Amino acid sequence: MGKEFHFKLDSVDVGQVLDGLRCRLQSWTDTAIYLRDEYFPDDSFLCEECSDANEAQKIVDVYQRIITTIESQIAEQGGQ
Repeated sequence: MGKEFHFKLDSVDVGQVLDGLRCRLQSWTDTAIYLRDEYFPDDSFLCEECSDANEAQKIVDVYQRIITTIESQIAEQGGQ
């Protein structure tokens, strides 16, 4: 794990960060599904660039970990 940073952000800004992370999570999840099952999740699907479904899933896991960490810290501080 790398160096930890601590940020102070307005709750609205944190919501925007989480929204962006969730969009990236969904994009990589769709990519993993496509590469594993050859299934297009929806008509607007664009495959992310990676070597295979395993790499895409690893990136999904990273985004999920980041989102979970942020949400846990929000909960520890009494929510938004």
